[in-house]
Amino acid sequence: MKHPFILLFALAALLVGIPILAQDANLIDSCVTSYDSTVDYFPEKIELAHTDGFTVEYFNNYKVVTVGTPWFGAETPLQYVLVQCGTPAPEDYPDAQIVEIPAQSVVSLSTSFLPHLTSQNVLDRLVAVDTSLYTHNQVVIDKVAAGEVAEIGGGGSGDVNLEVLIDLQPGLVLTQRFSGDDTTYPAMLQAGIPAVIVPDFLDASPLGQAEWGKYISLFFNTEGSAQTDYTAMAGRYTEIAEMASAVENRPTVFANTPYNETWYMPGGKSYLAQLLADAGADYLWADDESTGSLFLDFETVFETAVDADYWVNAGFFWQSLNDALAEDVRYAEFSAFQNGNIYSNNARVNANGGSDYFESGIANPDVILADLVRIFHPELLPDHELVYYRQLTLND
Repeated sequence: MKHPFILLFALAALLVGIPILAQDANLIDSCVTSYDSTVDYFPEKIELAHTDGFTVEYFNNYKVVTVGTPWFGAETPLQYVLVQCGTPAPEDYPDAQIVEIPAQSVVSLSTSFLPHLTSQNVLDRLVAVDTSLYTHNQVVIDKVAAGEVAEIGGGGSGDVNLEVLIDLQPGLVLTQRFSGDDTTYPAMLQAGIPAVIVPDFLDASPLGQAEWGKYISLFFNTEGSAQTDYTAMAGRYTEIAEMASAVENRPTVFANTPYNETWYMPGGKSYLAQLLADAGADYLWADDESTGSLFLDFETVFETAVDADYWVNAGFFWQSLNDALAEDVRYAEFSAFQNGNIYSNNARVNANGGSDYFESGIANPDVILADLVRIFHPELLPDHELVYYRQLTLND
């Protein structure tokens, strides 16, 4: 309830023409009906703590958002000017894309965006996805089945059906672009579709990657809920990491599985490497400086990791260690195999191979971290049940 003095001041201000310099909350569902240039239309703002992938500068009726590296190899930042609907757009950003906010309809071309739309209570504005095959969001699956949400392709894996997209006339398209050679994104822009890049996958920090939920909130004016949810999640992550940092014995660990005879080992400054360090483990490639993957052969990995205590993110499609042996009998020579310390992050994978580890897990790295701490140091989180990970065993 507002204080009576505040209500009286507001009424007096209206009567005598004194402008009220700020709203109580961002406009999430409506436009400005009577524009006042002195009013701050975004009293709820985000503060960035872990990502440097984007910045935002607030003005009274618009926000200037800059994405430093929108895709792999990009040399020029992208800039968006988000203008509160019902107010004038600034004229001094000739190279920026103008986007009217708050978006009342949205297309999501990555499953990693869906948890943020859900937590910010704007999933009801979803009008299309690339495909529902790989999502774990039951609301989205049901809406697609009912014909309420369209499937239009794209999402970095193919061409978007532009005709359907144009017919939908969405207020916003959230998409990714993996290289400058991709033609889908420029085609959407050429068609006049308000497509914006969300390069969350380029952020090598677990907390940084999750913080792109705040970026998404800028387009819906939902900064208040995004900031609150993120602060709580990051607090849980930090608490677990601090607990694990005090352990005396840090097990050695390696990750992933060969594909077409190449073992894509996470770099020492990668997303997974940081999770492993925060979980109180010694990642065997921690001294590497790369944030991407290392391209190794079996022999190189075996030489380094044969005596490792744990093997994680192993065999995405393995249901048991029998599947591992069927693929390569040499896996049995690893100590982690012999000790039963092999874990896959495929506990939540649907029939089409869609992994919730890369959907809700991106927004909730605290839960992934809790899983890893439960694996490496079960005494620290004895009541935690694994969510994204499961132990692989031999079938009888």
